[in-house]
Amino acid sequence: MTTNHSAAPQLLVRNLRASLDFYEKRLGWKVDFVYEDFYAGVSRGGAVIHLKCAEKTEADRAHRRTHDHLDAFLDTAGVRELHAELVSRGAPASALETRPWQALDFHVVDPDGYILCFSEAAA
Repeated sequence: MTTNHSAAPQLLVRNLRASLDFYEKRLGWKVDFVYEDFYAGVSRGGAVIHLKCAEKTEADRAHRRTHDHLDAFLDTAGVRELHAELVSRGAPASALETRPWQALDFHVVDPDGYILCFSEAAA
């Protein structure tokens, strides 16, 4: 029987260095690798995101933002503490919200417009 151990969404970014700086300084993620100045991986805890320097359409980004479509959902323990930490780092974090599906979460929009949802199941 095969098992998937993890997944890493690949986000297309305009400027790899600027994206790495954001994830490292604002979100507290670790840069795992950089390949030839166009591809990189970042992680925090068990979450992993890959960043690839490539063109994307602004129309797609605008559509996703308008309809609150998430690009990454991060199951988070200690979401209140993480929210306070990211706000103190200057991350553009939304307010904490209790959702009808019994979760407490907040969103961060990265420099390329990707929407990251940090969520914890309500106790």
